[in-house]
Amino acid sequence: MFNKFLFKNIDNSSLIVFRIIFGLLCFLESIGAIFTGWVKKTLIEPNFTFNFIGLDVLQPLPGNWMYAYYIIMGVFGLGIMLGYKYRLSIIAFTIMWAATYFMQKASYNNHYYLLILLCAIMALLPAHKYASLDVKRNPSIKSISMPSWCKWIFVIQLFIVYTYASVAKIYPDWLDLTMPKLLMEGKRNYPIIGEFLQNDFMPYLVGYGGILYDGLIIPLLLFKPTRKLAFYSSLFFHLFNSVVFQVGIFPFLALAFSLFFFESEKIRNIFLKKKALYTGNEISVKSYKPILVGLGLIYFTIQIALPLRHYFIKDNVLWTEEGHRLSWRMMLRSKQGATYYKITNHTKDTTFRVNLNNYLTKKQQNLAHTKPDVMWQFSQHLKKEYKKKGDSISVYIKSSLSVNRKPFQKFTDQDVDIANQKWNYFGHTSWLLPSKFN
Repeated sequence: MFNKFLFKNIDNSSLIVFRIIFGLLCFLESIGAIFTGWVKKTLIEPNFTFNFIGLDVLQPLPGNWMYAYYIIMGVFGLGIMLGYKYRLSIIAFTIMWAATYFMQKASYNNHYYLLILLCAIMALLPAHKYASLDVKRNPSIKSISMPSWCKWIFVIQLFIVYTYASVAKIYPDWLDLTMPKLLMEGKRNYPIIGEFLQNDFMPYLVGYGGILYDGLIIPLLLFKPTRKLAFYSSLFFHLFNSVVFQVGIFPFLALAFSLFFFESEKIRNIFLKKKALYTGNEISVKSYKPILVGLGLIYFTIQIALPLRHYFIKDNVLWTEEGHRLSWRMMLRSKQGATYYKITNHTKDTTFRVNLNNYLTKKQQNLAHTKPDVMWQFSQHLKKEYKKKGDSISVYIKSSLSVNRKPFQKFTDQDVDIANQKWNYFGHTSWLLPSKFN
């Protein structure tokens, strides 16, 4: 039974079409980041970037070289789409995308993280064995089938993502529609649809519709009688998100996942009419089975465990942000901070307030007001700047925070020298004051 689940040969039409769409979206994401100004605003204009702590070696290339970096990524995206030197293209894109993801947090997005995971998965799959330039160059690799694990790895990954996204929404400020109302309020100035989005039913659609969609979509797609309804729901859900929340390629990538839920014959008839349909039932247990099972268990254990880690960290994740990233917690809160950084120069016996405009972009300043890890990193940056002058420096942060427009609360202990604190990678940050959430 287990061997059948993993190694039964099935038609590979879904994977082939997904590769083409996936590569195109990788190309559009890379080139689009240039033309929308994302690369300039996020990686070129800032004096420095807030990388993931511990990965300080990852820094943007100097000058305008990040444009070239993204163009090269786009070329690799085309390589994925066309199936040209597929392994090289997908591995190179994965490394480059992961590097740019971890080198900056100003534009953190769960979808960017998901793209890393999907790239890593795609690097393992025989997605280039039909309708590819690799097949034209080497016809011997051509195949119309694939092991069934190539499908189920996507299904399981998506089930984890959507389930956690649904569960994360089950908290008071979402259930009483406080947060959905804030999301819609922020779209009031949209042309044409802005006023429509202020209708009373919209928070209910976003709030409870989001919980139900995320929690049920994978089971409904797997169950044949509800598959079409689930697909049409996905069309509405993701196109709505694309227009209203402008979340890049993700809505189209999410729709492309539907390929793995429909019958291969239907996929073949729509997209690959000249392709032969695999109709065999062969079970071919591969020599790599122990490695595949071992790596799969490790990978999915990590995927299940990571979103749970905030339950083991003191205080509320909405307040501390500890355990928020890599956990499929999407658009769950609105935060405003009132923060100032105070530097004490012990060598010169002076104290002064930092003007954030001299150091950070507007987007980075929002992080420096609300995110403890960014506060700590910025304090380290200020300390290093004055250390170059030989001065002894302490950095103190006085901060108040509002979550979901609730009254401001004191956020940091203003008497703690943040610049001389060690970062706690896995636990609670001691200089954060406790929240007053229920």
